[in-house]
Amino acid sequence: MTQRDIAPPPPDDGQPRFAPNARAADAEAATRQEDSDREGVAKATGIVAAGNIASRVLGLAREIVLTNLFGASVSLAAFENAVILPKAFYDLLIGGHVNSALVPVLSKAAAEDAPRDFWDLVSVVFSFVITIMTILATGLWLLAPWIVPLLAGENTAIIAPTTSLLRLILPALVFLSLFAVLSGTLYALRRFSFPAFAGALFNASIVIVTLALAPVIGIRAAAFGWLIGSVAQFALQLPGLRDSRLRMSFRWNHPGLLRIGLLYIPVSFSLIIDTLVVRFFSYRLANDILETGVVYMNRATTLIQLPQGLVATAISIAILPTLSQQAANLLKPDGDAQPFKNTLGMGLRLATMLILPATVGLFVLATPIVALLFEHGQFTAADTTITVSALRLYLIGLPFAAIDLLLVYAFYARQDTLTPALIGVVSLMVYMAVALATSSRFGLYSLMIADSVKHLLHAFISSYILLRRLDGAGNQRLILTTLKASAAAALMGATAFALLRFMGTSASGSLAEAGFVLVSGSISGLVFIVAAYLLRIEELRWLISLVQRRIGNR
Repeated sequence: MTQRDIAPPPPDDGQPRFAPNARAADAEAATRQEDSDREGVAKATGIVAAGNIASRVLGLAREIVLTNLFGASVSLAAFENAVILPKAFYDLLIGGHVNSALVPVLSKAAAEDAPRDFWDLVSVVFSFVITIMTILATGLWLLAPWIVPLLAGENTAIIAPTTSLLRLILPALVFLSLFAVLSGTLYALRRFSFPAFAGALFNASIVIVTLALAPVIGIRAAAFGWLIGSVAQFALQLPGLRDSRLRMSFRWNHPGLLRIGLLYIPVSFSLIIDTLVVRFFSYRLANDILETGVVYMNRATTLIQLPQGLVATAISIAILPTLSQQAANLLKPDGDAQPFKNTLGMGLRLATMLILPATVGLFVLATPIVALLFEHGQFTAADTTITVSALRLYLIGLPFAAIDLLLVYAFYARQDTLTPALIGVVSLMVYMAVALATSSRFGLYSLMIADSVKHLLHAFISSYILLRRLDGAGNQRLILTTLKASAAAALMGATAFALLRFMGTSASGSLAEAGFVLVSGSISGLVFIVAAYLLRIEELRWLISLVQRRIGNR
C-alpha cells in the first residue's frame, strides 16, 4: 500500500461527527459494485462465449460430416427425426429446469453461505432426475414403434429406420438430464468453464464416432456418437464438483425441490405445447411437404444457432446468477431495482450490438457460406438453394429471438416462470396458425416464416410486460444503441453485398470459397467496427477497453 492510499484521519475537535457525504459514499460504493458486476458478467460471458464458439464450430463440423456422408437422404432424415424425440423430452422435463427454476433456486441457496444445505438440495435434485429419466427412457424405448408414426406422418419410408435409431439414442436422455443438473449447479456456483465446453465435447464425440464407424454401420454411427457424447459431457462436469458433497438422496419432500417444481409448473405448460405439439407439428408438416424437409430445416437451424449461441445464450447464462441475486435483493425493505435494470440493460445493449451485424452478414453471405459448409459429397447445389432460402427466412426473426431470450431470463431471475410461459403459449399458437395458413403457398418455407413471426411477437409482449413491472428501463439507452448498431450493420451489409457482387462469381472450389468467405467476412466486420466506433457505440468501446485492460494485466 502506498502513502497515497492512506487517507489522514479527520482532526479531533471534540465535536460530534455526522456523515455529510454519506450519500456520495453510497453512490460510489454502488458504482464500484456495478463495475464489479459488469466485469464479472463480461468474464463469465467470455468463458461461455468461448465454449459456445468451440461447441458451435464442432456442431457445424458435425452437420458437415453428416451432410457430406449421407446428403439429403432418407437415412439422414430418419436420424434427424429420431434425435428430435429425446431432445424434445429432455427440453420438456429437464431443459426448462436449468434456467427457469434450477439456477435461480440454487443461486439463492449458494448465496446464503450454507454449503451443507446447498449440497443437500443438489443431491435431492440429482437423485430425483436420475430416477424419473431412467423410467421415461425405458418407457419411450418400449413405445417407440407407436410414437414414431405420429411424427413421420405420411412419410412411411422413415418409420422403420427412425424407430431403430431412436432406440439406440434413448439411453443418452438419462446422461443429458444428469448433465443438466450438474451444469446448473456449476452455474449457480459461478463456475462456468466446465459447462461452457460440454457442448464442444458432445459434438466432437459425434464427429469422431461418425467418421470412424460410418463406413461400417452407416447412419447408426451418428446414433452411437450421440450416446457417447452425452456420457462424455456428463463426465466433464465432475472435476468442477470435486469439492462437492453430492450423494444419492431420496428425500423428495425437500422444500427446495418443491420450490423448483412450483417454479417449473408454469414453464411446463408452454414446453408441453412446444415439445409435444409444435415440434411434432413442425416435423410432421416438414415430412409431409418434403420427404427430406427436416434435413434442410436443420441445416438452416444449425447456422442460426451459431450467432444465437455466441451472443444471446452466452450473455443470458452469464447474467442469470447476477440477476437472480439482484432480484432477491428487491424483496428486502430497502431493495433497489436499479442494479437489476442496469445488468439487464447492459445485456440487452451488448446483445443488440452483436446480433445485428451477425444477422446482416449471415443474410448477405448466406449462399457462399452454405455452399462452403455443406455442398460437398452427397449434398448438391439444389440442396444449397433450398437451405439458403430457409436460412434467410429464419434470420428475419433472429434479432428478436436474441433479445427475447434475455427478457425471458430476466423473468426467471425474478422467479417468475408463469409470465413467459403464458407468452410462450400465445406465440406458439400463432406459430402454428401462421404455418398452416401459409403452407399451401410457401410449402416448407412456411415453417421459417412462422418461426420469425413467433419470435417477433414473443419479444414484443415480453418487453412490454417486463418494462411495466420494472417501472421503465431506467435510462438504458436501448433505442439509441439499436439505431446506431442498425446503421453500422447496414453499412456492413452493403459492403458484403458489393464484395459478393464483384468477387463471389470468381470463387470456385472449397479453398477459393473459404478464402472468399473469410476475406469478405473480415472486411465487412471491420467496416462494422469502424462505423460503430465512429458512431460512438459505448458498448463496443467498453468491450475494447476491457480487452485492453485484461491484456495489459497479463
